[in-house]
Formats: sequence, structure tokens, C-alpha cells
Amino acid sequence: MKDLTQGAIPHHLVKMAIPIAIGLFVQTLYFLVDLYFVSQLGEEALAGVSAAGNANLIIIALTQILNVGTATLVSHAVGRKDKNDANKIFNQSILLSSLLALLTLILGYGFSQHYMQLLSSNPQIIAAGTTYLYWFLPNMALQFVIVAMAAALRGTGIVKPVMLIQILSVFINILLAPVLIAGWGSGHPFGVAGAGIASSIAVIIGVAILLFYFLRLEHYVAVDLSLWRPDWASCKRLLAIGFPAGAEFFLMFLYMAVIYWAIQSFGTSAQAGFGLGSRVMQALFLPAMALAFSAPAIAGQNFGAQLPERVRQTFKWTALLSCAVMAILTALCLWQASWLVSSFSNDLAVLAIASGFLTMICWNFVPTGLIFTCSGMFQGLGNTWPALISSATRLLSFALPAIWLAQQDNFYIEQIWYLSIITVILQSLLSLYLLKSQLHQRLQFS
Repeated sequence: MKDLTQGAIPHHLVKMAIPIAIGLFVQTLYFLVDLYFVSQLGEEALAGVSAAGNANLIIIALTQILNVGTATLVSHAVGRKDKNDANKIFNQSILLSSLLALLTLILGYGFSQHYMQLLSSNPQIIAAGTTYLYWFLPNMALQFVIVAMAAALRGTGIVKPVMLIQILSVFINILLAPVLIAGWGSGHPFGVAGAGIASSIAVIIGVAILLFYFLRLEHYVAVDLSLWRPDWASCKRLLAIGFPAGAEFFLMFLYMAVIYWAIQSFGTSAQAGFGLGSRVMQALFLPAMALAFSAPAIAGQNFGAQLPERVRQTFKWTALLSCAVMAILTALCLWQASWLVSSFSNDLAVLAIASGFLTMICWNFVPTGLIFTCSGMFQGLGNTWPALISSATRLLSFALPAIWLAQQDNFYIEQIWYLSIITVILQSLLSLYLLKSQLHQRLQFS
């Protein structure tokens, strides 16, 4: 356990953010490695895997319930020096993660094809996406267990073990991807199925190592089967904080689904280009996301210890660092958008859509950094409903005009990117207003 109620806030932020950023980066490599090799199979395969990968946002939404709820409550318990409560929350989170993993497999194998049919009318894209999902589902299911364990460690201020295990998993995935997708060395390519198989094998190995770490090396929070009996009070606390955060990510899934639906009339190249551009954009967001993921543990421990000024300092430094990083990435996209996507496809139409998307959407980066920061602070304060309100407002302000625009005769794809820029800026302003209100209300300690 690391005490985050002492020492300089910027030091804690950077020290936690670096391994978190590395962990997020290698996690993103799961998709980028698959994307690189799948792109060699043709634009239908690329579009299918990109659209299917959007389903992972549903898993992220559900894992966020455990992620945010566990990290927040464990950090509050650490701040109060209450080890028993931290262990109870951790073990209840593991129990819930196991149930959600089983549910993911059941629903995934039952509805993957129906999901792909909602996103595309192209039979080849539907077939590619469905095949990929069937083999990628074990990876998606095991994310729940990984997230529950990683969140508990992050709540105690520990992030390096998860980073190292994620790096190992990605190296395994990188080694397996060309063998299983393209048939390097074996002479038996599995195509899009190989992409899913490689990712699933890698994450299975990662989970096994992480379980070993908890059973043998972790001492503050530990797997204790006597605490696996359902404790509805603890589950209610987890869900009260985690559910809004999970719902927020589900709204992101709907946001992406609206875009895929709106641009389908522009053809396969447009969907593949948007899928490529959005994946690269997500990779660029990693430094700001790492800072935002560090903030809840720092703010949470200081909130639990009733140190309001350190909570405010956490917001100030997270916002400053996030905006600085995002400003640099904005300049990079304006300067070298084509270079950022050039390695992932040889199709000029796909590359044109992807680079055009990045060149325009990068104006969202600084406001997005503020949104990430506010969301992290809401988690640290133990009230994630304002973040959900902010995201829901953004979805409505984007989806309704996007649906209307897509039905107009003079509709062109750049209108979707302009609409996104406007709505993200508005969301960042709303998030800042809601956070200011929460800081005033929740930092009034007696």
C-alpha cells in the first residue's frame, strides 16, 4: 500500500501515470497489432474487425462499474486506514467480475451476428466481424477479473505489477498475431479468427500471472474465499459509484454506433477509415487517460482522510498536465495525421478518410482532456452521477442532429466531425461546472 495523503501531488500523479500509460498503451496494442495484420486481408476484413471492436466498449462500460467502484471504495478505505473494508470490497468485486464474465460469454455467443447486422449491411463485413467476435469473446470476458484486481491495487496506490503483466501479454499477442492471422511459419492462416485467438490466449496467460501475484505476493488486499458470500451492502456501495461510470462508457458505445450508422451510406472505405482513425485517436488519448486514471486514487485517499485542499490540488495539477499533453497531440495531428495512419492500410481511400478525421477531430483533444480530468475527480469524490449527466447531454446533442443530417440529400461526412467538435466542447464546459459544484458540496468536512 502507498500512502497518497503525504507528499507532492504532481509527483504522485506522474509516478502513477507513467506505468498506467504504459499499461494502457500495451493494452491498446492488442487492437493495433490486430488492426495491422487484419488490414492486409482487405477493407471488408478491416471494417468488420473495427466495427466488431466497438462491441468492446460495452465490456469497458461494464468493467467500469467494477473499476471505478472498487478503486474508489478501496482508496477511501485506505485513507481511513480501514484494511478490513478494503478487503471486503475487493473480494465482492472479484465475485461480481466472475458472474459478469460468464454472462458475457453467454450473450456474446448468442448475439454477435445480430450485433454486426445492426452496424453494416455488407455480408462480408458482417461475416468478418462475427468471426472475430467469436474468438475474441474469451478476452472480453476475462477483462472483468483483470479490472477488479487492477482497480484494487490502484486504490492502494500500486500500479506497476499490472503494467508489467500487461506488457507480457501484449508481447505474447504480438508474437501470435502474424502466426495465427497471416500463417507466418505455420502456413495455416486463420484470418480474422486468428486475431481473436491471439488476443484471447495472451489475456488468459496474463490473468493466470495476476492471480499468482495476488495469491503469493500481495498483502494489503488479498483473495479470501470467506468474503465471497454475497454482501448486498458492499455490492450496493460498489454499484452506487460504479454504475454511473459504466453507463457513461455505454453512452460512448452508442455514440460510436451512431457514427457507424450515419456514415454507412459512404461505403466500406468510409467505415474502415473511421475505424482506423478512431483507433489511432484512442491510442493518442492514452497519456491524458493515464493522468485521469491516477487522479481518483489520489483524490480518493485524500477525500477519505478529509484533506480538502489536497483534493483541490489533485484537480488543478491533473487538468494542467492533461491539457498540456493534449495540446501537443493536437499539434502532432495537424502536422502529421497522414503519417500516423499510413502504416495500417495501403488503401488510399481508407487512408484519406482516416487522416481527414484525425486532422479535424484533434480540435477535440484539449476539451477531452478536461472531460477525463473531471470524470477522474468525480470518481475520487465518490459521486459519478455528474459525469453520466455530462455524457448523456453530449450524446443527445450529437445523436439527434447526426441522425437528421444523415437523412439529408446534401449530407457529407465532415459534418459528423464538425458536430463532434462542437458537442465535446460543450460537454467539457458542463463537466467543469458540475465538478465545481461537487467540490463545494462534498469537501465540507466537520
